[in-house]
Amino acid sequence: MRSRSAAKDIMMKAAILQARGESGLVISDAPEPERRADESIMRVHASSLNRVDLYMRDSGLGITHDLPLILGVDGVGEIVDPAPGSQFRSGDRVALFSTLFCGQCRYCLDGDQPLCLRARIAGEHRDGSFAEFISMPSKCFIPLPESISFEAAGVLPAAYVTAYRMLFGKRPIAPGETVLVVGAGGGVGVACVQLAVLAGATVYVTTSIQEKLDQAASLGAQAGINYRSENVPETILALTKGQGVDMVIDSVGQATWSDSLRCVRRGGCIVTCGATTGGNPPADIQRLFIRQLEIYGSTGGNIREFRNLLAMVEQGRLNPVIDSRFELASLNEGFTRLAAGEQFGKIAIQIP
Repeated sequence: MRSRSAAKDIMMKAAILQARGESGLVISDAPEPERRADESIMRVHASSLNRVDLYMRDSGLGITHDLPLILGVDGVGEIVDPAPGSQFRSGDRVALFSTLFCGQCRYCLDGDQPLCLRARIAGEHRDGSFAEFISMPSKCFIPLPESISFEAAGVLPAAYVTAYRMLFGKRPIAPGETVLVVGAGGGVGVACVQLAVLAGATVYVTTSIQEKLDQAASLGAQAGINYRSENVPETILALTKGQGVDMVIDSVGQATWSDSLRCVRRGGCIVTCGATTGGNPPADIQRLFIRQLEIYGSTGGNIREFRNLLAMVEQGRLNPVIDSRFELASLNEGFTRLAAGEQFGKIAIQIP
């Protein structure tokens, strides 16, 4: 393995956001990262597209960062330059835990790294994984079992870990309970369907495309609702004998929030991890307190949850759903598919 001490003189291919919008994201040469004292360098083999990547490309509002910036939150590969004294050796297969956490604040000490007071995320606050190499603190790499392919692992970190935390975090879903996944087609939605079915829950989904309803059914969804032609709350109440579901997973936001509030049973909960149609829906506070509903937000997951998810894949209990594949050079084509909402499952990125 060549020395990386002079990495600034060695170039790699990377997806660099130079300005907002599709035309501002270019695949070009960039200096390979220089390894800092506590960091290791990973050769990236696979990644995937997430909604946050699209948000960073087109807005990035509220996320502290400077341009140019290498995008990409997900990443898996092999260590090529380990930090001295770390657990890793050159050639070790690893998955990236994209949140750089301080390890010292109250949340880190509780093992809840996503809430770290000084969190910095690869692809958002610092250069990300849409590149041939990435450097991150060694604590941000998790050993990847040999039985899990790079492609399968590359779609897990953001969407599947987020879904795991939504379903098994603050209020774990229990066998026999009912879950409504709003907008089941994107990476998080599909992951929630799979994980909720594995947990023994009865799963309902909404989407506007019959093919996606059929695909969700093939994953174990009990029933699908076309929100363009059916009244979602009325259908859910009919399916649950007037009770409503125990949990609603809603990452759509403003456009679906009123329906979500009317689909959940008394004492049930709504979990949200996104607001793709807007972040200011009607609160409907009277419904909240009269029905004693719980609403909580969730994003990402902690290292323990990531390891649990990897174990599920290693054991063959969970097979990530991959919608399509694009190489790094065709990344903008993947963004086009993501923005159009055409996918069912994850858009995998291969970095040859």
